[in-house]
Amino acid sequence: MQTAIIFDMDGTLFQTNLILESALKQTFEYLRENGLWSGDTPIEQYRQIMGVPLNVVWETLCPNHSNEVREQSNDHFQLALIEQIQRGNGALYPDVLPTLQKLSEHYPLYIASNGQTAYLQAIVAQYRLDRWIKGVYSIDCIDTNNKSSLVQHIMEEQQINSGYVIGDRASDINAAIDNNLTSIAVNFDFAQLAEIIKAHFIVEQFIHILDIIDRQH
Repeated sequence: MQTAIIFDMDGTLFQTNLILESALKQTFEYLRENGLWSGDTPIEQYRQIMGVPLNVVWETLCPNHSNEVREQSNDHFQLALIEQIQRGNGALYPDVLPTLQKLSEHYPLYIASNGQTAYLQAIVAQYRLDRWIKGVYSIDCIDTNNKSSLVQHIMEEQQINSGYVIGDRASDINAAIDNNLTSIAVNFDFAQLAEIIKAHFIVEQFIHILDIIDRQH
């Protein structure tokens, strides 16, 4: 059994806000061209729910559409996101790379995300995160759309019995608490204080994670 650190991706490692608007606009332009949407692109509405499972995203943004249209919308959205990543339009948060490098010297690192596998792998490839990340787990890996279950799955597969979950939304904090892990919340772009206030620790800068973990061991 081992101690490990499990990271969320969007809004924690990766600055999704840099590519979100463009990808969402492309998606809703596709819907407009096919007579499936009128009005503005619901960017602010998406920002409010950032981090929830993708089926919930499209149920929220397109409440009056069929599941088939929602699936088509998500497919276009994922391709647009990946295109933006590969063009270099995204970025990791400051100090993510040196922090991951330092932590990987002492702990196995994993990613647990509500994002789809191809999207996550695009980020990993763009920034060569596999230098330090031992495994990338999408919500696609399990039957439920539950981050707590995904973290449990990682712990069982990797024989983890202690460690940390680091993220920016309630689902990340709950995943830590539900699995008896320590929660560290990053108060970045999509974070909402009401959601992260119950975390064991809250950081304003990514590199401060090092200090917290050093003090715990």
